[in-house]
Amino acid sequence: QVQLVESGGGLVQAGGSLRLSCAASGRTFSTYAMGWFRQAPGKEREFVAAISRSGDKTEYADSVKGRFTISRANAKNTVYLQMNSLKPEDTAVYYCAAAGGVVFSTTRLVYNYWGQGTQVTVSS
Repeated sequence: QVQLVESGGGLVQAGGSLRLSCAASGRTFSTYAMGWFRQAPGKEREFVAAISRSGDKTEYADSVKGRFTISRANAKNTVYLQMNSLKPEDTAVYYCAAAGGVVFSTTRLVYNYWGQGTQVTVSS
């Protein structure tokens, strides 16, 4: 089992940047595929970015491609989401998630461990 704690959210102006971090408990972090999802008020939780166990494969939602970067530091049990050129439509609660038993996934239902979420608000 793994516990996830996100940090780094906040209020930023459009065009600005934020870096989200997700710290995981346990000594098996490198065996989990990791992902970031987000949920805006009144909307479904949606995929943002995913990274494979070793970090050699990443994938992004079309809406964030070229602006967001996911990375991981297995030695630190941490996954990051660097968000640049933020837009008001990026406003949401951002969730870190871990998927056991798979190398990589962009499918929300595959992820079986979730953090509590961190609010990101982008003002226009």
